[in-house]
Amino acid sequence: MPTVSVLAYEGMSVFETGIVTEVFGLPRPEFDVPWYDLVLCAERPGPVRVIGGASLHTPHGLDDFAAADTVIVPGVPDVKDDPSPELVDALRRAHERGARVMSICSGAFALAAAGLLDGRRATTHWRYAERLRRRYPAVDVDPDVLYVDGGDVLTSAGSAAGLDLCLHIVRRDFGAAIANAVARRLVIQPHRDGGQAQFVEAPVAADPDDDRVAGSVAWALANLTATITVETLARRAHMSPRTYLRHFARATGTSPIRWLTGQRVQASLALLETSQAPVEEIARAVGFDTPVTYRHHFGRTMRTSPSAYRRAFQTNGEGARRG
Repeated sequence: MPTVSVLAYEGMSVFETGIVTEVFGLPRPEFDVPWYDLVLCAERPGPVRVIGGASLHTPHGLDDFAAADTVIVPGVPDVKDDPSPELVDALRRAHERGARVMSICSGAFALAAAGLLDGRRATTHWRYAERLRRRYPAVDVDPDVLYVDGGDVLTSAGSAAGLDLCLHIVRRDFGAAIANAVARRLVIQPHRDGGQAQFVEAPVAADPDDDRVAGSVAWALANLTATITVETLARRAHMSPRTYLRHFARATGTSPIRWLTGQRVQASLALLETSQAPVEEIARAVGFDTPVTYRHHFGRTMRTSPSAYRRAFQTNGEGARRG
């Protein structure tokens, strides 16, 4: 089974660790794949005091932490302090060994201290972004995204964005169908694009106009093959296009066309993973006008081509199922 380690530290909120546990730690017998083996670690084995007066107790230390296939730092005790030399060493050892290293929220400070973000684009919670940029000028800090996938090093914004990144990893490892099934079990939307804005003015519907936007979004998801424009969505919401654009951006942090393009790309993943249909046919099936347009948007979103994604997933997926 692929192994995942997550760091517990003094004074932490258990929410970030809970995110990792929920996605990677729960058994998933409904999936015919070798699911993850999760290990909770601490810098020193034993009790770890957390917010609320409770303690977590783990026998696993930094050697176990550095030995996993995916190593996750869910935060740091204080962004003004340096992480311990022992933690820095463990992160470097894990990365040099070929592990996938990931941070949630302020955990990016630990990755930066280990030099793993030098020359890379990375993110953290928006309130810490300027501090991270000043302290580690070699890091290309992007405060406006939910997460950044750098291949072997991944960073995410605030706590909920860590959940998006965990699901993104499941999608990378096992494909869209299994990631979507995990999202349904968590009762969350299956995909938020990593490039989506961190700060959304009104993430929860606050008035009837926002409910109408939600209704138009639900209709679009059920009709991806239709010709959908801003005007189409605005009519569904009974708004003018200008008013609709304002409410959509307030509710989602992005534009309708960018959102729609991302949803069509995501809908195509399962088709690439499970069928041998030509790329041209898949492009039409998810609503792109031409294969050229589909390939362009797929490349911008997934950093690869549809054909390369299919080859990589089907090779990795068959290996995982055999394993």
